[in-house]
Amino acid sequence: MQGAMAAPALAPVTRQVSSRAAPALVPSGPESVLPLAAAVAELPVLDASGRRVQFGTLFRERRAVVIFVRHFLCYICKEYVEDLAKIPKSFLQEANVALIVIGQSSYHHIEPFCKLTGYSHEIYVDPEREIYKRLGMKRGEEIASSGDNIHFIHRDRNRLDHKPINSVLQLVGVQHVDFTSRSSVIHV
Repeated sequence: MQGAMAAPALAPVTRQVSSRAAPALVPSGPESVLPLAAAVAELPVLDASGRRVQFGTLFRERRAVVIFVRHFLCYICKEYVEDLAKIPKSFLQEANVALIVIGQSSYHHIEPFCKLTGYSHEIYVDPEREIYKRLGMKRGEEIASSGDNIHFIHRDRNRLDHKPINSVLQLVGVQHVDFTSRSSVIHV
């Protein structure tokens, strides 16, 4: 794909970012995962047609990056999702990873938000904010997970504290994405 070039493989990110001043190290190996509470996995989210889907089914059978945005009217979240829209589907397919955005809104807002941002990956809403409440989220959050396990969580400390997309993608083995809009020059 033109404009999106793979960067050299980087070592995996091994730190969990928390609201504490210093990030806590996440141990490597099987003990590095956190179980997803069954109560959260069973909570519903809604797709663009209003169909209820259990949150846990979105990633129980596959690896996924789940991005919780503050709300669809947040300009910073809109820009973040616009950048997520630039991730080629082929990059996600090669890494066998799903990219999922969860918003706090009515399902009626999904389609207009996707048109506005150009986002074509999976998107759902938690209109009652039940998942947000049970996970203790006040702002947005990025999660890398597989099965019922969470491998990485980044909780935004403020509206400008989104985790850089390429560092989240690196966690799940998705190749580096060039988010610049410059056209690439090919030397022949």
